[in-house]
Amino acid sequence: MHDTTPHTGTGPGQLPSPSTVIAVHVDYVSRARQRGRTPSTPSYFLKSVGSLSRTGEPVARPAGTELLGFEGEIALVIGTRAHRVPLAEAWSHVGAVTAANDVGLYDYRTADKGSNVRSKSRDGFTPLGPDLIDARTVDPTALRVRTWLNGELVQEGRTGDEDLLFPLPQLVADLSQHLTLEPGDVILTGTPAGAGVAVPGDVLEVEVDAPDTPGHPTSGRLRTPVTEGPGDFDPALGALPHVDDRQREDAWGDRAAAGLDAADRELRAAFDGLPTAGVSAELRRRGIDRCVVEGVRPLTAGRGFVGVARTLRFLPGREDLVSARGGGYNAQKRAFDALREGEVLVIDAGEDPTAGTLGDVLALRARHLGAAGVVTDGGVRDSAAVAATGLPVFTRTPHPAVLSRRHVPWDADLPVACGGTTVVPGDIVLGDDDGVVVVPRDIAADVARVAAEKERQDAWVAARVAEGNPVDGLFPPTGRWAEAWERER
Repeated sequence: MHDTTPHTGTGPGQLPSPSTVIAVHVDYVSRARQRGRTPSTPSYFLKSVGSLSRTGEPVARPAGTELLGFEGEIALVIGTRAHRVPLAEAWSHVGAVTAANDVGLYDYRTADKGSNVRSKSRDGFTPLGPDLIDARTVDPTALRVRTWLNGELVQEGRTGDEDLLFPLPQLVADLSQHLTLEPGDVILTGTPAGAGVAVPGDVLEVEVDAPDTPGHPTSGRLRTPVTEGPGDFDPALGALPHVDDRQREDAWGDRAAAGLDAADRELRAAFDGLPTAGVSAELRRRGIDRCVVEGVRPLTAGRGFVGVARTLRFLPGREDLVSARGGGYNAQKRAFDALREGEVLVIDAGEDPTAGTLGDVLALRARHLGAAGVVTDGGVRDSAAVAATGLPVFTRTPHPAVLSRRHVPWDADLPVACGGTTVVPGDIVLGDDDGVVVVPRDIAADVARVAAEKERQDAWVAARVAEGNPVDGLFPPTGRWAEAWERER
């Protein structure tokens, strides 16, 4: 790519040759809401210079992989050297604005552990251009980015104060505190809601413009065809690609777009009406003993649930941490606000019941959002009012003390320990008057099928016992009783 000079004007081919490409994780309010996570400060990752490509050049999804994500973004091209610049001067160091597509292979996100080296820095994974907009001619709060997938508009975001978490000049000023930004360096500024997954044969287009600015400056359409490339990764050299439902959800933007809502509904329906006793017996048959959330009971007898696990973790309430992270829109409130229909919030309170880990207001919020229930190995405040909401809640005990007496809200949507068992987001959780059982998602469908068959057999056996038959040879059925059950089936 060709060198640029400070404040390069628009024109084809006048693209930068950066020494550094930096990308922002999340900046658009719409994206944060979609992800259910709102950062309080900007965070970044690096992309290789070798990932840059021009309009029209293809991006290859390796054979055998699934999740090639696209993210239309506004790219800032540094025009003059920036080192420890104040916020008021930051935009003057931006030479140009253009369109970018922050392509990523989600199949390698788990292996990368946050570095994004393999997932985001492959050759061709940062298309840029086609033209540059002179940054002096545009207001950084008046830009727009749009993305098309096969001609259909799928993303649109603006840079006004109500649209961004962190204004564009703030990104420049913040980064310049930590490293020197040289002319030609590129900052990818995050993507709005609507980012998704492309497959070979698709065509992606991204455009950045300033629609309310005289002359309507534009980057032009950045066009990127998607092809299939080689995928013969050598396991002797490094990690192989891997995807799970968490990666699918992040790549597509939400569970519905990833097709996971339908899978969730099917699994919930498969477990509907099955008792925890029967499900735990089937898990035990498969060698899984640590499947019961010990010590919790329903706040209201007879009010059970089946749902998909979301998680929230509390840490012991060290006083300085409670002051720093216990107030405001903390992890507890964010977790409840992020609940969706059919989900169960499982709370890791360290098995300490001497404070309430939720009360009536949060229970009302969960109920309004359609959550299936809440499980906590801590206490519950306002227990009568919580029960009155109709939300199934399982807890160790009611307790009047506020959360901060014992706990500090820490983080959400990660594996937690609750009542002595591990709960991973996406697991199936069911509760009844016997307690709460956690079913690993990857075996859930088969567990439900076998447990349902066993329930039918048990009902048939109970009917035979009610007729006066002895249990010997009948419970479980053997011999002639086994033959009779097979005929009944």
